[in-house]
Amino acid sequence: MKTTIDAGFYIKNGYYLYKEQLFAPEKFNRLTAIFEELQNSTTGIRTDEFDTPHFKDKRLLEFLLDERVLDMVENLIGPNIGLWSSHFISKEPFTGRRTPWHEDSAYWNGRFDRLDKIVTVWLALDDSTLENGCMGVIPKSHHNGFSQYEKVDSQANTFTEEIVASQVNVEKVVWFELNKGECSLHDARIIHGANANTSAKRRCGYTMRYFQSRHEINRSSRKHRS
Repeated sequence: MKTTIDAGFYIKNGYYLYKEQLFAPEKFNRLTAIFEELQNSTTGIRTDEFDTPHFKDKRLLEFLLDERVLDMVENLIGPNIGLWSSHFISKEPFTGRRTPWHEDSAYWNGRFDRLDKIVTVWLALDDSTLENGCMGVIPKSHHNGFSQYEKVDSQANTFTEEIVASQVNVEKVVWFELNKGECSLHDARIIHGANANTSAKRRCGYTMRYFQSRHEINRSSRKHRS
């Protein structure tokens, strides 16, 4: 069955919450098992830094190229779809770092000839709540253009820079509280971030990023790991 979402809401606001199970339980459990296998076999890397795991584990292509996922993406960017990246981001209990306010497009500026029609599907492998550091966005901020950034402490944050506070209206934040198996979609240009995990529960997500394949890519520019 074709997966449809409200493209008009997404285009206007820069995000969409898909409050249904994206994958069947057996398939979802396979994805979770792949992450936990990766986590248990890797040392010296933070669990919020498992970038492009599909380069080494081709089993992930089953999920990245799933028809339901691609149907959602097609609703937003059209049928010419390129797979840009994927990333496991796990915030461990009590220790998961904060994700500073940022725009993905700011890190990717120079990688593409244009930055519209790039979408991230964020699939919750665990329940994602305010307590364990769910993501939040500033609706409609994808229409604003690039923000200004300042340095932040990389020990407490997943990135080294953050949008200056005067350009982030926290009163407008929409927090993405999701049950495991549900997902969100957001535009690469929207301001978003997440608090640290202060709870006893893990918050793990799998990001799947896609772009309109008519975009031109500058392969010599590498500004951001995700």
